[in-house]
Formats: sequence, structure tokens, C-alpha cells
Amino acid sequence: MKQIQKGFTLIELMIVVAIIGILAAVAIPQYQDYVVRSKLAASVTSIDSIKTASAEYYQTNGSFPTTAQLNTAGVTIVGPANATVTVAGGTTAVITIAFTAALGTSVPAASTLIFTAAPTAGDSVIKWAVTQTTMTGAAANYVTTKLNGL
Repeated sequence: MKQIQKGFTLIELMIVVAIIGILAAVAIPQYQDYVVRSKLAASVTSIDSIKTASAEYYQTNGSFPTTAQLNTAGVTIVGPANATVTVAGGTTAVITIAFTAALGTSVPAASTLIFTAAPTAGDSVIKWAVTQTTMTGAAANYVTTKLNGL
């Protein structure tokens, strides 16, 4: 008589484990990049009010405000990065986010995001150019592709 097979053979189980391992090897780095980009986005979004206040100040006074004029002295972005924000005014606005904690390997501690605005005469739209220091990989790509010109 024939016996009916019950369960899985060893080779079938090994194939399933290998497939899961390959999927995990691809998914984990992608997830880590996503986490870094989302933390960066949260830090950038948190200074939107400072960018808006700087633009309004410029429209009213013809120059950009300083940290003291915006009353942002000692402003800290609370979150995974614990970043500090400084504002330099004058004819060009410079807003600096200094990360005091690392956001993964692509954003080491002491990295900075520097937002600079220098509007052209007669142009009412203020566009912010972004530069960064010591960021690599997904973080550097996010800065160059998503943040410039906002």
C-alpha cells in the first residue's frame, strides 16, 4: 500500500527559509534608508515656521532676520536627532540645523543642514537652497533631490 505523505520534506523547508532570507536581505537596508529619510523630513518640517517667519520679515523689512529678531535663540528640535537651529540674517538668510545625535550611519552626529535664501530683485518667491555636511547614502540623496528649491 501507498503511504500518504504528511508535512513538508526537508528540502522544501530549506527552500522556504532561503527565500525568506533573500527577502530580508533586500528589505532591511531599504527600511533603514526609509527611517533615516523620515527622520530628516521631520527635522526639516519642524523649521518650516522659521522659514515662513524669515520670508515674512524679508517682505516687510527688506532684509532677513537674525536669531534674536525671530526670538529663536536656543530653539531645539526635539526628536531623534536633538538638533539645534540657528538663523543668520541680512541680505541672505541662513538657517542651520545642527544634529547633535546620529540618524543612522548616513547621518552621523555633528552633521548639518544649511538652508540659504538669497532672493533676486523683483522676485516675490523665496526659494531655499540646501547644503549638507558629512551625510552619505540615502540622506545625501534626499537632500539633493527632495529639498533643494523649496
